[in-house]
Amino acid sequence: MNLTETNIHGAWVLENSAFQDNRGAFSRLFCSRELQAVMGSRSVVQINHSMTHSVGAVRGLHFQYPPHAEMKIVRCIKGRVFDVAVDLRQGSPTFLKWTAVELTPESHLAFVIPEGCAHGFQVLEEDSQLLYLHTAFYTPDVEGAVRFDDPKISVDWPLAVTDLSVKDLTHPYLLDNFKGLVI
Repeated sequence: MNLTETNIHGAWVLENSAFQDNRGAFSRLFCSRELQAVMGSRSVVQINHSMTHSVGAVRGLHFQYPPHAEMKIVRCIKGRVFDVAVDLRQGSPTFLKWTAVELTPESHLAFVIPEGCAHGFQVLEEDSQLLYLHTAFYTPDVEGAVRFDDPKISVDWPLAVTDLSVKDLTHPYLLDNFKGLVI
């Protein structure tokens, strides 16, 4: 497994290779020993799966407030997505900056998103599916979100946004006095 840090501190692109033969392919999706450098003492406590039908659909931008902030490792297992992390960490040199990775099963990439970053994605291919590994349990009482089109962030989505949940459409814009999350 190879790790490459993105322009946001603590956000990594994880690349692994697949063993292929005439039967098909095999690849390791997670190895705590090989990811020790980024995982530290964290453990994966929850694994989630999402499927999104429509090209152009956006999910996000979601996060959890401390003390339930979570690191996520996101991998596309079907289709193609534009996966985004937004730095919301107070005092971070990349505060309110975003970075994105295009994920596909064929690329063998995963996106490691640290605590204090919001996460969202846009579907680039019909019926795309993501697998998420989380270091904290989902806790609805501390769920947070930022609107996908917040002008303070200005994510450059590659396609017109065509499908949003009512919940994602009603997420707030960041207030002018937002100082960031204390992680």
